[in-house]
Amino acid sequence: MVSLPHPSVLHGAVSASCLCCRKGKDQFDNLEKHTQWGIDVLEKYIKFVKERTEIELSYAKQLRNLSKKYQPKKNSKEEEEYRYTSTRAFLATLNEMNDYAGQHEVISENMTSLITAELTRYVQELKQERKSHFHDGRKAQQHIETCWKQLEASKRRFERDCKEADRAQQYFEKMDADINVTKADVEKARQQAQLRHQMAEDSKAEYSSTLQKFNSEQHEHYYTHIPNIFQKIQEMEERRIVRIGESMKTFAEVDRQVIPIIGKCLDEITKAAESVDHKNDSQMVIEAFKSGFEPPGDVDFEDFTQPMKRTVSESSLSNSRGDGKSEPKFGSKSKGKLWPFIKKNKLSLKLINLNTQVWSLIEGAGPEDFSNLPPEQRRKKLQQKVDELNRDIQKEMDSRDALTKMKDVYIKNPQMGDAASVDHRLAELGQNIEKLRLEVQKFEGWLAEVEGRLPARSEQPRRQSGVYEAQNPSGVNSCAQDRESSPDGSYTEEQSQETEMKVPATDFDDEFDDEEPLPTIGTCKALYTFEGQNEGTISVAEGELLYVIEEDKGDGWTRIRRNEDEEGYVPTSYVEVYLDKNAKDVHKPLQKISE
Repeated sequence: MVSLPHPSVLHGAVSASCLCCRKGKDQFDNLEKHTQWGIDVLEKYIKFVKERTEIELSYAKQLRNLSKKYQPKKNSKEEEEYRYTSTRAFLATLNEMNDYAGQHEVISENMTSLITAELTRYVQELKQERKSHFHDGRKAQQHIETCWKQLEASKRRFERDCKEADRAQQYFEKMDADINVTKADVEKARQQAQLRHQMAEDSKAEYSSTLQKFNSEQHEHYYTHIPNIFQKIQEMEERRIVRIGESMKTFAEVDRQVIPIIGKCLDEITKAAESVDHKNDSQMVIEAFKSGFEPPGDVDFEDFTQPMKRTVSESSLSNSRGDGKSEPKFGSKSKGKLWPFIKKNKLSLKLINLNTQVWSLIEGAGPEDFSNLPPEQRRKKLQQKVDELNRDIQKEMDSRDALTKMKDVYIKNPQMGDAASVDHRLAELGQNIEKLRLEVQKFEGWLAEVEGRLPARSEQPRRQSGVYEAQNPSGVNSCAQDRESSPDGSYTEEQSQETEMKVPATDFDDEFDDEEPLPTIGTCKALYTFEGQNEGTISVAEGELLYVIEEDKGDGWTRIRRNEDEEGYVPTSYVEVYLDKNAKDVHKPLQKISE
């Protein structure tokens, strides 16, 4: 009979395998916790970078608001202050701070795109990979545990069959030794013992086979599957560590990339600061507030020891211009012209510092010709006004040219629009240009008065009075010459008989009676109605036919005649001119436009 090994012989090996299974499971738990901690660290770093980008954006926004807050407002007095080098340097600093804020926005954008977005995507991929690896590990662990349970069941079955075989063998031996037992019972006991031994042998073979299979699976589990899974987890963890290191490097590089531009902004601020010129600023202040007045002379001694009336020194209180004109008399009192800081010799010299402030306060509410300002300041203001009006005229002329071209396009291509739709606007532009030109001539006249010369050209609406002005040059600006600017910003009217001229109406009429009428050089048709309200102009009705006696000389006016007694100027844009070089007869009848 084959002797069977006792099941306890293999119990130690199986118990050791069970312990290894438990230790492998414990290691998986530890690795799972560690990898989860790594993901938490990565997410914490993402949150840190995200908060940094928000801070950069907030800082950039605050810098931009700060720069905008101190920018000069358009069309304000504050904008004029930025002509000084110091204020221009401050403006350059504000502009550079705006660019400086833009670099912080670049930092925020780059960190968001290169770090936050990339790491967020990577974390999602990392979680999926980690889940897959631990799923494979748990699956392998469950498989080895299943094999272990099968081995345990085979071992218990083999142990049970061995015990039953031992009991059957003992029973057979007992029956065989008893002389009272029949031979049939002994044979039956022997067969039962042999059956139990056979079952034990089968259990032994099954257990042996299961054990070999388990050992093979266990070897493959611990030497192949688990190491591969651990290797993948290790590679995953190392990639995470490398990735977070690269992100930290990118974090520094994003800042480093904008350092040259930020340095350039700071260099520009330094350059602007170095451009501050105190001498130039001082000279600009001098030019801005230079009055043009002559300084007063010495104050004469006034002797009060004798009973006499107080006299006023003409050297200090007379007209500061020193033009030699006699001082006007108003009854028995002398009207002396005083400097802003002298009022009957009783005001303190401290008013010198208030002189400029007074002029600046009254500047905005002064008369149209700026006669309340000192001569030099008035000249500058008038020049600025002339330049401004010329710019407005150019804008209106550009608009008129554009509309004229549009009208031509509409005429050539009626499907594109109605040509008559722009006529009203063209008429408005012509009127606006005419008004602006009159304004320019008015301010140029005042400017010429300030500069001590007559206007370079006469006003166009007054062209008919040219003969009268040529005969009376002193009367062209009689009103302007009769007014004299005083240092305290007021004017003194000097209505002296020497400067006041009156020409008899008969002489004026005779000049025109003797003048030869100009010949006609063509005809014209009024495109629009024009109300000739100014002197030298003539009113025309839309569609009216008239004679042309003088074409446009480039000033925008055409001289026309209705009959022998009515002639004058109209805007060239208001009429359609048909010149006839051979037309010399004053009384030549008007021809139809269609002819």
